[in-house]
Amino acid sequence: MSNLPQQARGMNPYYNLDHALTTADSCGLITNKGQQVPLKSVEVEVQVKGHVATVTSILQYVNEEESPVEAVFVFPLPAEAALCHFSAKIADQEVVAEVQEKQQAREEYDDAICSGQQAFLLEESDQSPDIFRLAVGNLPPKESAAVTLIYVIELAVQADDGLRFCLPVFSVVILIRLSFIDPDNVPEVVNVPASMVPYTLSLSVHIISPSPISKVESNCSLEPLTYLNSAQTQAKVSLSPGHMFDRDVEILLYYQDPHQPTAIVEAGLPEAKAGEIVYLTSKTSRILFVAGSLMGDSVVMVSLYPEFPPEVASSFGKRGEFIFVMDQSGSMSGSSIRSARETFLLLLKSLPLGCYFNIYGFGSHFQSFFPKSVEYTQKMMEEAMTNVEAMEANMGGTEILRPLEHIYRQDCLPGHPRQVFLFTDGGVYNTKAVLDLVRTHSRSHRCFTFGIGQGASTALITGMAKEGGGTAQFITSNDRLQLKVMQSLGLALQPSVVDISVKWTLPEGVSVTTLSPPLKVLFQGQRALLYAQLTGESSGDNEGTVTVQYSLAEQPVTNQLQFCLKPTEDTGLGIHRLAARSLIQSLEMEEREKKDGSLRKKVVELSVQAGVSSAYTAFLAIHKGNREPVQRPLVRRTVPVPRSSQYDYAKYMSLVLRGRPKSRRLGLVSGWGEATIETGQTLSPAKKPGYLELVSLQKAAGYWDLETKLLDVFGLAKEELVKQMPAQVDSAVWATVLALIWLHGLNAAEQEEWKFIAMKATSWIHSQKVSNLSECVQTGKALLGIQVKEENLGL
Repeated sequence: MSNLPQQARGMNPYYNLDHALTTADSCGLITNKGQQVPLKSVEVEVQVKGHVATVTSILQYVNEEESPVEAVFVFPLPAEAALCHFSAKIADQEVVAEVQEKQQAREEYDDAICSGQQAFLLEESDQSPDIFRLAVGNLPPKESAAVTLIYVIELAVQADDGLRFCLPVFSVVILIRLSFIDPDNVPEVVNVPASMVPYTLSLSVHIISPSPISKVESNCSLEPLTYLNSAQTQAKVSLSPGHMFDRDVEILLYYQDPHQPTAIVEAGLPEAKAGEIVYLTSKTSRILFVAGSLMGDSVVMVSLYPEFPPEVASSFGKRGEFIFVMDQSGSMSGSSIRSARETFLLLLKSLPLGCYFNIYGFGSHFQSFFPKSVEYTQKMMEEAMTNVEAMEANMGGTEILRPLEHIYRQDCLPGHPRQVFLFTDGGVYNTKAVLDLVRTHSRSHRCFTFGIGQGASTALITGMAKEGGGTAQFITSNDRLQLKVMQSLGLALQPSVVDISVKWTLPEGVSVTTLSPPLKVLFQGQRALLYAQLTGESSGDNEGTVTVQYSLAEQPVTNQLQFCLKPTEDTGLGIHRLAARSLIQSLEMEEREKKDGSLRKKVVELSVQAGVSSAYTAFLAIHKGNREPVQRPLVRRTVPVPRSSQYDYAKYMSLVLRGRPKSRRLGLVSGWGEATIETGQTLSPAKKPGYLELVSLQKAAGYWDLETKLLDVFGLAKEELVKQMPAQVDSAVWATVLALIWLHGLNAAEQEEWKFIAMKATSWIHSQKVSNLSECVQTGKALLGIQVKEENLGL
């Protein structure tokens, strides 16, 4: 038990931060002219091997005041990251943190800073796994400290096969002098223009790939890509100097042959005597090692890209219940809500006849277009389109849990698998409760999520998709929401995979323990990851096999991969830590569901053993010295954070720590400098695609009528179209053929967005049994002056 007096403990800024921030008032802003800012620079190095990235961040702090200070640094990390190292270097002495049970670590931290020692505490937020808090305690006057954080992450595969790395730059820093704080007098974080942020960012990326590296793209300015070998399997790139902190840094890596299945076996730590417990310190961490444990055995990471039979992969379901849930909170105003309306137009026109659908809007409250899902007919589609056109971002804050609860209470429709599409540009205070709810109902639906802009919580977006057996998409910078949504709709329309089983075939003497959750869903060409612990040794054969079997459209399918059991060269235990993080997250969710204390104990044991963060542990480092106990009162300080064109991250952080049911996006500031509240833009304004007017005229069955609005799109008079119409051809068939020619000929660049519109049209034309279809196509091409191959039309 800590020796810190109870009164002092209640006043400690980190120990009592959750409570203190509930009553925060305003305080002075220290700008770059004030020179009283502890954080001076952030250096980030990324080592990418295949699709696993090890990210090292070094934060340089300088105390330029006359008294010791404590800085609390609140920052986002990807929810799927395995935070595995935390150290601090003061002067020439480095202290490597150990993972401890969270409450114990807090108490030891309290004792250390109260006695005048320098202490560092890093922990995951109780409300959301993608928010971390770092306390730097008792940094002496005029002294600097370098804090190093290392995490490992699986790079997400995008629809175009790019691997996405994202570095969030919107971090909150609160500076507090000395050691105690009045919980009724806590500083608010204030936004400043990005150009006034007094700390700098440098970022370098080193890439090693099993296949040649094709290209690297980013939403930020990069230095030219440099290849390090003739095979172009190694390269480096860095962020150009002068980054303005006005956006997250997003980097996309492209490899040749990206769908190649792989299996990487990583050796464990050096052997120890059975049952022996030792601490091993390396360049990357100091972790507890128990002989025969996860960290002592080899771990294999298998990446599979399921390939469905061609006849099944090209087919799309005609049934299903599609529920679209749209964030209509204040921050979605402007270009975001306009883009959402255009996207819903595409979605409604792309749905197959015979399915069911409904649309929900949510903010502080929620509402639905229909009391329950309705059959997709021309009448219901028209009614929904009228409601879509009236959608505005006027529903207050963000509360996702209640609309989801309402949706899950509705009875599922027999023969119509439920597909939920959720769109939001922020996060919520109760992320873990939302994920638990989705997990509870995972057998009754699939959940596809879309994070709009840079304010979207990775924990919420990726977590809901993972628990709901769907996919997650992030739309940032100049990404088109319509493209990402239609890619996901294509996955949702794929036949559902059922009865998934995984079988390991290993030589005698080697056993396997699966570490990742059971596979819930497989999609054509989408990566599926498996982690497993390999125990024992083989006296001869070094080959293993993993076989994934499942049923697809009532057909049995088998995907198999052979791999070598011999471990690869030293990879820094990154795969071990990702496997541990995967297992920890599964145990945490199970513990919240069952309220089983033994599961919590398992999480703590695994977290400590693997040196990986969890909800119930924290990293603690104490630099002992002859310091005087702290007795002086606090003076508040606030460190500026960049003004974002997306959202005020600072206020969201306060809300996460307070645990209040508010939106992630309060107090938004436009990228052009207007001081606007609740009206921030999350997507860059984009010109409305010309094809949307044509799409809006399509009927639910897939055809077009020869009406005046359609003629306006073509720029032709009705008399001319009627005159040129081939004999014995219905006017709707003629109009639909012309629409297909126009789409393919003038809008080929956006084909991924309207392909389901075209598929419905061709299907309808085939149902009409047109005898002179080729004549229609040739006449239509001549009339519109468009050259397109007939086979490309699908007719």
